[in-house]
Amino acid sequence: MTATSSTPKKTGLRATKGRLLAGAMMLGIAGAFSAQTVLPQGFALADPVKVDVAGPVDFSPVVQAVQPAVVSVRVKQEIEPKMMNFGGNDFDEFFNELPKDHPLYRFFRRFGENGPKSDESQKRERPHRYGMSQGSGFFISEDGYLVTNHHVIDKGTEFTVVTDDGKEFDAKLVGADKRTDLALLKVDNADRDFTYVKFADGAPNVGEWVVAIGNPFGLGGSVTAGIVSARGRDIGAGPYDDFIQIDAPVNRGNSGGPAFNMKGEVIGVNAAIFSPSGGNVGIAFAIPSSTAKDVIMDLKDDGSVVRGWLGVHIQGVTDDIAESLGLKEAKGAIVADAQEDGPAAKAGLISGDTILAVDGNSVDGPRELSKMIAAYSPDTDVDITVWRDGAEKDVTVKLGRLQDAEQVAEATPTESEETTLEDLGLTVLTAQEAGVEGDGVVIAEIDPDGAAAEKGLRRGDRILAVAGAEVKTPNDVVEAVKKAEKEGRKAVLFRVESNEATRFVALPMNLG
Repeated sequence: MTATSSTPKKTGLRATKGRLLAGAMMLGIAGAFSAQTVLPQGFALADPVKVDVAGPVDFSPVVQAVQPAVVSVRVKQEIEPKMMNFGGNDFDEFFNELPKDHPLYRFFRRFGENGPKSDESQKRERPHRYGMSQGSGFFISEDGYLVTNHHVIDKGTEFTVVTDDGKEFDAKLVGADKRTDLALLKVDNADRDFTYVKFADGAPNVGEWVVAIGNPFGLGGSVTAGIVSARGRDIGAGPYDDFIQIDAPVNRGNSGGPAFNMKGEVIGVNAAIFSPSGGNVGIAFAIPSSTAKDVIMDLKDDGSVVRGWLGVHIQGVTDDIAESLGLKEAKGAIVADAQEDGPAAKAGLISGDTILAVDGNSVDGPRELSKMIAAYSPDTDVDITVWRDGAEKDVTVKLGRLQDAEQVAEATPTESEETTLEDLGLTVLTAQEAGVEGDGVVIAEIDPDGAAAEKGLRRGDRILAVAGAEVKTPNDVVEAVKKAEKEGRKAVLFRVESNEATRFVALPMNLG
């Protein structure tokens, strides 16, 4: 019994020791892994990202500080009278032939068409009608300068500013800039100092908290909050698009209002929303403070913004275009057209030049080029680096003053015969044979499944140049394509005029 009973005791002791030893080993291994996970073959995993910044408990300190600087902007606009139009002289003859007791005679008299009148009498009898629109704005100085959007004050005749405490003040328009959608108003004779805010010095970070304050739907001052969703957005609003995208609810009437960071600085001016329904869906766009500061300073000094003008129509460089030009990467802005008598044309820039840099600063694309040139004053000499005929070339251009007028080039018709470019999916004619005025070659037919149609070319488009060479006949097109093929190009660059606009299209070639 004694011998039999001693065996289980020894076995139990050994098992206990084994479990303790295994536990100690596991603790050691776990401790090693907690410091840094070591994997076979010497690989190690770094510690995961850890952020110790807490979100704000509430936004009330920011709102209480900045809200007195935010205002509602009421704009009185004259409404153009809309008169019934029945075709000018034809209506006069029709009205004169109607008997005075005819029902239609009485109908037209009742609704304002009182028969033929002189222009002078019509002007006397048309009353002036006015409408009222509303937006938002904010003071940037204690003496009454305030910022809003151009589209808020557009066509306005009178401006009223309503402050956060309900006081109303008349304001005058100092200046406005349609291209950036900014405007500057001034309240005079207020007998008080206004609470004002300043623009942030730097751009906000994506993910940063933002507070939007404004006058949505004319309800009065409202506050919404969100984060910065993205920067550098191009929404097609203008040539200098560089919007901050935010997800703070912004609605109609918020236009011109400020977007604040947590320091109470204006990071942007609310200008647009993306909304299929007209209400907020979480996508709003604000003009960056860096843009607003420069524009508002010019408006305050001169009442307008003076920008440099290069005088070119440009487009982006795609991979296909880069390949056809022999560029290593798809960067820069290609000159679709150098406007006649413009600064670029006078300096020697030509269609097909690809602008790579301005004063040594690299140009990523058309938007960057537009912003660079606009930052210069007129009559400034700038060095433009272009890619031409497979090599870089520097051209000095004396900038002009940006204007809205456009130049129209002259052209001369030439003759040729129809030619089919099967590999590219199009048939071309001379402009004369196509029955249109001007120079170049016109697309007569296009294969809907061909490469040309896929790239957006359409029947009636005019081909002005191929692979950098001007074309006047269909045979010129064929020869230019053959030359590009011999040079080993995978794509050939067409300069095309469509709807009075010039652009470049790179068509891939069938190299067989």
